[in-house]
Amino acid sequence: MKVIFRVDSSTLIGIGHLMRCLTLAESLRERGVQARFICREHAGNLIALLQQKAMPVTALPTMAINVPGTIENYAAWLGVRQADDAEQSIAALNGEKPDWLVVDHYALDIEWEQRVRPHVKKLMAIDDLANRHHDCDALLDQNYFPNGEQRYATLVPPSCRVLLGPSYALLRQEFRSIREHLEPRSHELKSILVFFTAGDDKGETLKAMQGIELFGKAECVDVVVGQSNPGNAEIVRKCNELHWEYHCQVDYMPRLIAQADLIIGAGGSSNWERCALGIPALVAILAENQAPIAQALGQAGIVFNLGWSSNLQAQDYADALITLNHDCLAAMSEKALALVDAKGAERMAGILLAAQPKAPEQPKQKSC
Repeated sequence: MKVIFRVDSSTLIGIGHLMRCLTLAESLRERGVQARFICREHAGNLIALLQQKAMPVTALPTMAINVPGTIENYAAWLGVRQADDAEQSIAALNGEKPDWLVVDHYALDIEWEQRVRPHVKKLMAIDDLANRHHDCDALLDQNYFPNGEQRYATLVPPSCRVLLGPSYALLRQEFRSIREHLEPRSHELKSILVFFTAGDDKGETLKAMQGIELFGKAECVDVVVGQSNPGNAEIVRKCNELHWEYHCQVDYMPRLIAQADLIIGAGGSSNWERCALGIPALVAILAENQAPIAQALGQAGIVFNLGWSSNLQAQDYADALITLNHDCLAAMSEKALALVDAKGAERMAGILLAAQPKAPEQPKQKSC
């Protein structure tokens, strides 16, 4: 069986997209599936990371019309017209007709899918915006929405299998392994982990750090950032001043998450990593696609939703920390664990494998 992933990444956009596809690809590879990626060479791309993981990659060139856009300008992420990307992706298949092509890209929709579909056996789209039509055999949205069933009702063909919710969250095997050995928590607020994004956090890490300093009761604080964070120098200075731990571009996030009593971060895919290990969270919204998820999780009492980061001050973080007593932390932890079981990647790999037609039985040889 062969599965090909069409996904992009850069230090600005798409990091979460690539990581969830890589997680699914690794889970498939453990089951004997050949996985391969098609990625465009945007500035700051993570193609090298895929190669480090021994994942074959076909790189599409950055085109001259590639223009920078805002974090919400999804069309600008692609850098070319959908029709051009489809033709280049088809060429990258090199005549091969994979069993599945998985596309995870906010800038690609039914136009791209209809062009590519004749060249693949089955197509799956990974989405969480529910803002465009798809022509696919399966659609995965791992996010939590009370009305999830209705979001894609008019956006996919009737034959499409829609897979919704955090039970399909694509988390690395480490989260499942750590979850199986979790020890009972004291639900006391002593250790805090701050992590918003591996890219530009718009100054939110420093703001949250100032809030923790105002709170004044944390015994241990870990701060995680990416290499491209423009505030890194000041974050390092602040960590040194307060004797907090600074971590940059780490590959041991599951361990840091597991040892925290609380995480302060963004409302993106990190939600499911935190939930899988039962860690309460203060969540700030950094981007439009995070808003409905953070709001739904906040209303369900799974996280403490602080709202839009642009409206927050350091004192807002401090005030929220003061309100988090033992019962509040315990309730969030229990609800988080119940929501995400860390088996989503294995579950999705099984679904893709089960969707393949069985090989025809060979006729039995007659004995003489």
